[in-house]
Amino acid sequence: MLNRRNRAAVVKAVAALELSGTETALDIGFGGGLGLELMLRQAAAVHGVDISAAMLARALSGFGDEIAAGRLRLHEGSMTALTLDDDAVEAIVSTNTIYFVDDLGAAFSEVARVLAPGGRFVLGIGDPDLMGRSKMLTGNGFRIRPVDEVKTALGTAGLPVTRHEQFSHSGLGFHLLISGPQ
Repeated sequence: MLNRRNRAAVVKAVAALELSGTETALDIGFGGGLGLELMLRQAAAVHGVDISAAMLARALSGFGDEIAAGRLRLHEGSMTALTLDDDAVEAIVSTNTIYFVDDLGAAFSEVARVLAPGGRFVLGIGDPDLMGRSKMLTGNGFRIRPVDEVKTALGTAGLPVTRHEQFSHSGLGFHLLISGPQ
């Protein structure tokens, strides 16, 4: 269900990374695993981090060959405490994750820490104005933040937005905030 509902956003976010085939990439909050699948086709190696033990277990069983070959490494963890070394990856994607993060500054500082110099980060978020109209999305700790607030937090963490793309996704507006070389 996650892969179907988020397909357009994940496909566009991974495409915005402009992977060349030589990078080590990271998908933060990989959910149903579509981003992992797409990045494995375009990167030399891929890491996946998800806070959900259920999503991690699903990916462990679904990507056994890639894990055995050493092309995919999966980690259970939070965006605010990534278990990767400094400068470990050249490309990072994360879609529909920051709604569950209390401290954007801490999360984006962690992203900046693991991103190698000259690397690219693509953050995908739903349009906050349209999302705010949905009663289903305003409870259970779900945080909707204005795009400018997210851009400011990215810049403060050393990840200034160099490109901002907007498109319609699942009847809602969607934003890709891209940090890195233009």
